[in-house]
Amino acid sequence: MAKPIRSIALITSSAQSLTNFRGPLIGALVAAGVRVWALAPDFDAVGRGRMASLGAEPVDISLDRAGMRPARDLIDLVRLRRTLRRLRPDASFCYFIKPVIYGSIAARLAGVPRRFALMAGMGYVFTPATGEGAGGPRLGLLRGLVSRLYRLGLGACERVFFNNGDDLAQLAASGLIDPAKGIVLGGTGVDLALYPAAPPVAGPPRFLMIARLLREKGVAEYAAAARIVRRACPGAQFHLAGDIDANPGALSREEVLAWQAEGLLHWHGHVADVRPLIAASSVYVLPSYREGKPRSTQEAMAMARPVVTTEAVGCRDTVVEGVNGYLVPARDAGALAAAMLRFVEDPRRIAAMGAASRHMAEQWFDVRRINARILAAMGIDPGPAKAISSRME
Repeated sequence: MAKPIRSIALITSSAQSLTNFRGPLIGALVAAGVRVWALAPDFDAVGRGRMASLGAEPVDISLDRAGMRPARDLIDLVRLRRTLRRLRPDASFCYFIKPVIYGSIAARLAGVPRRFALMAGMGYVFTPATGEGAGGPRLGLLRGLVSRLYRLGLGACERVFFNNGDDLAQLAASGLIDPAKGIVLGGTGVDLALYPAAPPVAGPPRFLMIARLLREKGVAEYAAAARIVRRACPGAQFHLAGDIDANPGALSREEVLAWQAEGLLHWHGHVADVRPLIAASSVYVLPSYREGKPRSTQEAMAMARPVVTTEAVGCRDTVVEGVNGYLVPARDAGALAAAMLRFVEDPRRIAAMGAASRHMAEQWFDVRRINARILAAMGIDPGPAKAISSRME
């Protein structure tokens, strides 16, 4: 019989994500009577306070978010094992690529009885910015190394949660995971009370994209499409939220500033609370090459915004073509512009498709339902947690 979970270590490479993405899950665990340690490498005073407000205990660890430095990663794994041996949790729950790999291995080595992971996406090495199969021998070698590490990390887990079925199928087909371990959640989920439907915006269309500024997110295609759409509708606006990233596929600050100087994009940088931006937008756009299940799209749908996104893995699961938005091929700025122009040509689509997005978000992306599935798979009785909302989103 599986050991009951009375304490759990959540392991991540970004403290900010604990509140932005996992706040409702932490609240549900605490409400179920589970002691929660939140392990991350970059806590600040604000992050510690947010963990305290959710009832979790922040724990500092050393863990790179991006890049491959084997010696450093091995040292971090040993340190993480030591930390877990000190805490002695009943379970671990790791998310993001390095935590899933090194956190799960460290938890097994530390004797943590039950180990879980969430694959929010496949990461840079499986989504090359220059095209599927591109990247040359170096990327091929890196993908082989990461695959072997995935096999070790995922093999250490009792269950692995996925945001989409395609990622599970790919890993299973490659022999990197036993498919019986996989559970497809369908998304991170959104607290629908914190992201209410917003009325349509009057005037010329305002397009919005929220993403880390990576080439594989399709930011360059968004800028190129904006150039095309503005020729037909000079009053259209194109907003971009997101900061420069350390990922190998990151855009440079100079590139983004050049688009802004040209008048193509209004760049907002990092935005702590995206709700005002979404409420001020007409249509949400995400031309990504691949996703787990984009949280920003789920938020935009909850706030009743139509979506233009790609036919890529993870993205295509957020749109029913012609109902709440449009799907276009990845890496195709012309097709992206054509889809955006449909809202210019018939603005009535904005309200109708936005209402459909909200309805779909209620059916698919209610964070309480998703978290209840996670707790059930762990054998945790949620009790009153079903009614718990994230106190810090």
